[in-house]
Amino acid sequence: MYNSKISGLGFYVPERVVTNDDLSKVMETSDAWIQERTGIKERRHVEGTEDTTTSMGVKAARIAIERAGIEKDKIDFIVFATLSPDYYFPGPGVLVQRDLGLPTVGAIDVRNQCSGFVYAISLADQYIKTGMYENILVIGSELHSRGLDMTTRGRGVSVIFGDGAGAAILSREENPQKGILSSHLHSEGQHAEELSLIAPGMGKRWVLDILKDNDPDDTSFYPYMNGQFVFKNAVVRFSEVIKEGLAKNQLQPSDIDMLIPHQANLRISQFIQKKFGLSDDQVYNNIMRYGNTTAASIPIALTEAWEEGKIKEGDLVVLAAFGSGFTWGSVIIRW
Repeated sequence: MYNSKISGLGFYVPERVVTNDDLSKVMETSDAWIQERTGIKERRHVEGTEDTTTSMGVKAARIAIERAGIEKDKIDFIVFATLSPDYYFPGPGVLVQRDLGLPTVGAIDVRNQCSGFVYAISLADQYIKTGMYENILVIGSELHSRGLDMTTRGRGVSVIFGDGAGAAILSREENPQKGILSSHLHSEGQHAEELSLIAPGMGKRWVLDILKDNDPDDTSFYPYMNGQFVFKNAVVRFSEVIKEGLAKNQLQPSDIDMLIPHQANLRISQFIQKKFGLSDDQVYNNIMRYGNTTAASIPIALTEAWEEGKIKEGDLVVLAAFGSGFTWGSVIIRW
């Protein structure tokens, strides 16, 4: 059995900065209202059609590949996590294979929303641990801005989300004490509709039904979130899955050098930080600059933390996420 390690990281966000004051010009909101509820000051939105979920993922991937010090042809497999694919099908994994000009390697898409990158890392880790692959490209990328209700009606959700992508190269590690030590995944589908986008889908609301009805009050094709319910579940599941990972490896919260939580809401991160008795230097947050980028949030934050020298060799790094599904998970890494 091999271990896997993160050998390269990269991220990309669109140039266009959308501040809270910008949003207050198109909906009834304010900088103070948004910051008080989410901690967000600004986010990035794509401009025109230049950036797509795939193209942002490719840009992040190129950086990660270069930093891993490998030729792109050494990538054996692609795992792409997103809730906002370019097409209904095929998924963006194969588009990345095409756009990077890779050999005919396998590609798989992960649809676990906010937990997507944690699930994707866990999946890639297992492929490497069993010896099947040596270098795997893992991407989390999201383009939310084109699908948000940018009116007062939708402000509870629309002020939260931003666009961006992050990528990691997972490579074989022979030292069992280094790299990904364990991953822990969970789901609770009974709450699926509490954070969801119902249409278009093959269930009750297909795109032709939406066009036929032409109902201006139909919000089924916009994201819905029961905010307070999601918050209450998130703080419980975050805590549980971090404890689970630490216990599996006979570690304590004080052993954590860096916690990278999914950037859903600054208040959730602060709650978890306080619960585990962690200092500001032990938790990395960037939601104030990028908003919630769903599957991209952890790889963007992880890359920034590494770039800023906040993650060093030998550090214990914990990734943790909770989101739609409900799904949640954690990954324990010895850097």
